[in-house]
Amino acid sequence: MPRMGQIGMAGEQQPASGTIETRIPGRMDRLPWSRWHWIVVLGLGGVWVLDGLEVTIVGSIGSRLTEKGSGLALTTGQVGLAGTVYVLGACAGALFFGYLTDRFGRKRLFLVTLGLYLAATVLTATSVTPWMFFVFRFFTGAGVGGEYAAINSAIDELIPARVRGTVDLMINGSYWLGTAFGASLTIGLLNPAFPANVGWRLAFLLGAVLGLGILLVRRNVPESPRWLFIHHRNEQAEQLVGDIERAVARDTGVELAPVEDSIRVRQRHTIGLVTIARTMVGRYPRRSLLGLSLFVGQAFLYNAVLFSYATLLKTFFGVPADRAGLYLIPFAVGNLLGPFLLGRLFDIVGRRVMIASTYILSGVLLLVTAELFSHGVLSVWGLTAAWSVVFFFGSAGVSAAYLTVSEIFPMETRALAIAFFYAVGTGAGGIVGPVLFANLVQSGSAGNVAIGFIIGTALMIGAGVSEALLGVDAEQRQLERIAAPLTAEEAESDQEHAERPARRGETPVSTAPAAPYGRRPPRPIWTPALVSGQYPPADPYRESELRSIVDAVRTDGPLTSQQIRDRLGARRWGPGRFRSALRTAVESGALRRTARDQYVASER
Repeated sequence: MPRMGQIGMAGEQQPASGTIETRIPGRMDRLPWSRWHWIVVLGLGGVWVLDGLEVTIVGSIGSRLTEKGSGLALTTGQVGLAGTVYVLGACAGALFFGYLTDRFGRKRLFLVTLGLYLAATVLTATSVTPWMFFVFRFFTGAGVGGEYAAINSAIDELIPARVRGTVDLMINGSYWLGTAFGASLTIGLLNPAFPANVGWRLAFLLGAVLGLGILLVRRNVPESPRWLFIHHRNEQAEQLVGDIERAVARDTGVELAPVEDSIRVRQRHTIGLVTIARTMVGRYPRRSLLGLSLFVGQAFLYNAVLFSYATLLKTFFGVPADRAGLYLIPFAVGNLLGPFLLGRLFDIVGRRVMIASTYILSGVLLLVTAELFSHGVLSVWGLTAAWSVVFFFGSAGVSAAYLTVSEIFPMETRALAIAFFYAVGTGAGGIVGPVLFANLVQSGSAGNVAIGFIIGTALMIGAGVSEALLGVDAEQRQLERIAAPLTAEEAESDQEHAERPARRGETPVSTAPAAPYGRRPPRPIWTPALVSGQYPPADPYRESELRSIVDAVRTDGPLTSQQIRDRLGARRWGPGRFRSALRTAVESGALRRTARDQYVASER
């Protein structure tokens, strides 16, 4: 049988029968942060801005849609139903497009799903009957739901492992930029100066304009090289990674170190749904339970609050529709600051401690808020302030839920895993939540609304406990080491079979080394998390970073820590890594501290 062409580094020969060995994961993870990464962030992160805009517009204009002359004249219950229809569309879109994303690639699908969103949003603005509004909201949700699967999988496969948590949380947290933008829009567009049937339509059309701008940027985002080399497109993957490396080296001026770490995979065109289901439920039941608990809790709470925000303020505080956005802006700011300020800790302190802490703390604070609200203690600004604090912590944990389900399952199932947990979790919590809260608000009883908050509290605390018990320490680890690709295991199995001595004394077919990826990750237990700046176990970049620091000081020393950082461009290494490497160099005796912040090389 003919041998495969070379892939990975020059001179690397590949096994036959569709099995290849590649260094692409390691090459992508060792890249310093650059302009190319910012293009990825801007091109892919915009979907959360759109989703936040969509949900906020409906939540803020809900009371306006119930007015005569709005062109729809929905009831309060129908406003909640519109939220449920949007979430139902998002669930269906996530499952449908999630499967297609794993089968046909990340880029093709994140262009298709954004196109669907644009078309459906424009059509929503033209609605003249409730049923038209519901139908177009369904397809808008389908486009956004499909985006979740395609975008999250692409982000995690393109961003270096050392900063994956920080970047992912910032991108997911950008949802609240859309929320703040949508709230600001509604303040002006729902002003009585606008006809009742015009302002809300303009809000949707402006969302479509924003989506068009994101589409133009997204055209420059490449396909995932990880997806390419598994699907018989290894030459294209090699060329793409080479282009990325040259662009990054040119932008940063950093000479990229060679990569020795490799992975052996058996290429496949498709992965069957039965195989995917068996992997998620049969092989990773604890991880599947974790994903469900994280998504059910956040979906119930967030969708319930956002879709009923304007009607709650109007019912209990008499806030008119054109003023509801004013109170939503500080709420959105609190949610935005959570992932942006705490995101770094998810890479340094660790996933398990941070996710569990943020979920549980937000649940406890929400319980206090529910108690104060039920007794009429809170004013409209008091409730806004309380929610802003609650969701400051909750938003960071919720953003990490998408990161978690993307990291802890094999690459071939990544997009569908995100889609599955989003759809099931959101279906259980996000569909029930808006309808339940809409009816609780419509009852006019603060005690009834507080019951809804208490349900959200229980779900959030339960999810936090699940993370503490079942969470996976994925910080700064290569995706393929958190969950070995199914195709990598197939290649390993093929290799083991080939190396087994043949019958009648024949020599083995091959003597190539086994793949470096284990069959099953160790069972997760509660262990102390990484402290600030500590290297993860078996860090592949530790030695090169230590060596570069020592060489810089030996050549140009004595130097301060800031001078060393600037010479090496170490701010691109990732959270806490330079500080840890410098401390390690001193503790090992390679460097000496001669002043409070001055270092010289030790004698050779």
